[in-house]
Amino acid sequence: MALTARLASPEPVFGLEAAEHLLSDVLASWIQDLGLLVESVEAGRPSGAPSDWQPGAVLRLPFAQKICRQGGIVCSQAMMALADTAIVLAASAAWNGYRPMSAIDQTTHFLRPVTFDVVADARIVRLGRTTCFGRATIYAAADRRPVGMVSSAYAML
Repeated sequence: MALTARLASPEPVFGLEAAEHLLSDVLASWIQDLGLLVESVEAGRPSGAPSDWQPGAVLRLPFAQKICRQGGIVCSQAMMALADTAIVLAASAAWNGYRPMSAIDQTTHFLRPVTFDVVADARIVRLGRTTCFGRATIYAAADRRPVGMVSSAYAML
């Protein structure tokens, strides 16, 4: 079934409440320790969306010393976890519900050091029966300047 056909359901059920439940009750407990905040979930096409719209999720990683390496710079592992989690939530939005999945590939490009809150805007590029492909742009919360790019593939379990 095509991605657009899946998204044609009248009322998406995977929204903020479902995403927050996924973060707190389904994903690994150390992800909770990052303090990620779900800012938005788009399971259905918003009115007036461009023709290239893709389902997605936007998560914020608040700056904290516990996720920094020496020098007060947010460690790359925390930003990769942010992007991975955002793409899992975006995939859940595309499926209109959570399905267990496992990353089979993740490519991350870091563009500059981070010493502030960052946001990941994750979108689903392709959703198949057994695989899912997503991308995330990581940017500074204050000025929306990019700090990283991530592309990931997942095996649906």
